[in-house]
Amino acid sequence: MRNLLPATGVLLTLLAASPASAEPIKNPVAVFEGLDKITARVTKFDVRIDETVQFGALRVTPKVCHTRPPTEPAQTTAFVDVDEVTLEGKVQRIFTGWMFAASPGLHAVEHPVYDVWLVDCKQQMSKESTDNPNAQEQMEAPPVGTDTTPQAAPEAGAPED
Repeated sequence: MRNLLPATGVLLTLLAASPASAEPIKNPVAVFEGLDKITARVTKFDVRIDETVQFGALRVTPKVCHTRPPTEPAQTTAFVDVDEVTLEGKVQRIFTGWMFAASPGLHAVEHPVYDVWLVDCKQQMSKESTDNPNAQEQMEAPPVGTDTTPQAAPEAGAPED
C-alpha cells in the first residue's frame, strides 16, 4: 500500500504535466491542388465546405477542414468526398476519407488522368476565386482532341519559313 501511494502521485504529476490539446480550428475553405496528367498542369483551387467543384472528370467536396492553433505543431486535415463523372455521365465515388496536407501522398486521390491532394485550409476564398465566376470552367480539362501544347517561338536569328 505504501508503494502504491508514491506511484499514484507520480502518475498524477505526469498526467497534469502533459500539454492539453487545443480544439482544432474549423475552416470554411479547403485548398487543393490537382494534377492533370495529360497536360502536366497543376491547378490550385479553393472549395467551400459542403460545396462541390469539378476538376476535370472529378467532383471534389470537402466536408470539414481543420487546422491547429499556431501554438501547436502544424497539422491540416480535411474529410473529403471525390466522385468521378464517367463518359456515360454516371457519377461514381472513388474516394471518401481524410486527407493530410503534411503527407499528400498518403491519402491523395489517384486517378488514371487526375491526382488531387489537400494543400491548406483557410478562413476565406482567394480573391481570384471570388472575382472569377468562370473559375470552375477554367479548371476543367480541355475537350478531347484539343491541342493545348504551347508553340515554341522561333529562335533569334533563325531564318523564317
